Amino acid sequence: MTSSTEALPYPRFSDAEMARRRGALAAELELAGAGHAVLYGANKVGPAVGWLTRWPVTREALVVFMPGERDLLLVNFYNHVPNAARIATEAEVRWAGPKPMATAIAELRRRGAGGKRVAVIGPLGYRPYAALTELAEPVSLDDAYTRLRLGKSAEELEWLRVGCGFTDDAVRAVHEQAGPGTDERELGNLAERAYVGRGGTTHIHYFGAPVPAQWPAARTLERGDVLSCEISASYWDYTGQLLRTFTVADDPAPLYRELHDAADAAFDAIFDRVRPGANAAELVEASAVIADAGFTTRDDLVHGFVGGYLPPVLGDTTRMLDDVPDFTLEEGMTIVIQPNVVTPDESAGVQTGELVAVTSEGAERLHDYERGLLRLG
Repeated sequence: MTSSTEALPYPRFSDAEMARRRGALAAELELAGAGHAVLYGANKVGPAVGWLTRWPVTREALVVFMPGERDLLLVNFYNHVPNAARIATEAEVRWAGPKPMATAIAELRRRGAGGKRVAVIGPLGYRPYAALTELAEPVSLDDAYTRLRLGKSAEELEWLRVGCGFTDDAVRAVHEQAGPGTDERELGNLAERAYVGRGGTTHIHYFGAPVPAQWPAARTLERGDVLSCEISASYWDYTGQLLRTFTVADDPAPLYRELHDAADAAFDAIFDRVRPGANAAELVEASAVIADAGFTTRDDLVHGFVGGYLPPVLGDTTRMLDDVPDFTLEEGMTIVIQPNVVTPDESAGVQTGELVAVTSEGAERLHDYERGLLRLG
């Protein structure tokens, strides 16, 4: 990869890529009338911290950002600071202290933020937010940050292909090694062994039917079962997503073939419409094949992904939880197409799909795992 070498303990984006991000964030601050920003994350939530500093949030982290100045990365717990300093080498890294927001406010005051606007990105709690209001006028920059994450640079796509490869290997391990007698809890172990030893981390691995479950059941697979999976392995927060459905050691019942045929048709119809300039309404309209087959859905049909659960989040023509947004695809965006097709009574269902990139030529598959209704055992 162009952004990492064997001599470095951790992979790195190029200086040009990191400068691009800082410049884009500085431009958003100027539009918001703010001269400083606080980026917050805790318990591995709040991806803006890693996007700007390369430090994936562990317990808690804040970044004080000011255009033209070195970033200050404040990290908790105290024993996490040395590792953060080895990874976030462009920032000054310190312990956040017993009151992390108080430490950040002291730095903001030193940098002249008193009485001015300070942009805030991330899930900052009400107490630290209230403390910040005593120094400055907080301004949410979450929407602007989301816009910055919609499009992926060439380097980001390069890292993402690694995460997608890890994800493919995880599904392959489940496909090749699971079967009758496999405990559902063992499925996640099979998936993780395919990438953890190569530098990958787990974003999610869900298994079940008719919708993949967030927590595995204490049961074993049996001949004739139908199992769906939704697996996402990450390479430094660059995460693939692959969804497949398997029959267990038997041919599928006719109903499941019909369900999967509808899911495949919906995937193909949406995939064919993905291009710069396509709008959300077109993607929803393409899903009409599900309704035409007499089925409905239980999960989102399409959603943006990588850097968060991003717009557009769409249902199909039978199930829209909100109005279809006024959203247009652009080159460099990455979206998941994931038709989860179920019977109207939700007694049976399948799921298929994967992450794709929007290119000037249309949709590009980032995964290479085989499609179709597959078989375990």
